Amino acid sequence: MSSEIVQLVEQASPYLTAAVGAYGAAVLTRAEDAAADATVTLGQRILGAVWRRRDEEGQAELERVVDEAADEQDESYTVAVLGRLLRRALQEDAELRAELSALLPTPGAGSITITASGERSIAAQHIRDAYTGDGHATPRP
Repeated sequence: MSSEIVQLVEQASPYLTAAVGAYGAAVLTRAEDAAADATVTLGQRILGAVWRRRDEEGQAELERVVDEAADEQDESYTVAVLGRLLRRALQEDAELRAELSALLPTPGAGSITITASGERSIAAQHIRDAYTGDGHATPRP
């Protein structure tokens, strides 16, 4: 598998997961909502590009996979399922690779994305001591 495909799948995964998480299988047919989050909208556009290049049988398979991913509670499973689907589609279609390359934001050299989610979450590129929760006292040097 080419490094281009691996990079495209890695870039697209957060968008696909957000779109499927927000709309489930309806992401394949839902019209873009002007108020929709940009991440969800991009995920929707990526899935739409894959959808348009498939025959009726391929569209049914895509809908089944997206439905399964939407029902799954484990996000890592969802990312794996959608990533596998996208990798296969990209390997089979050079035009799709070009379209997704144009859709996805160009990663900056050395760019880093850090996300913290949930109560008392902490995120940083570099971090020393981090204390969360109740009853923690800062240690004295």
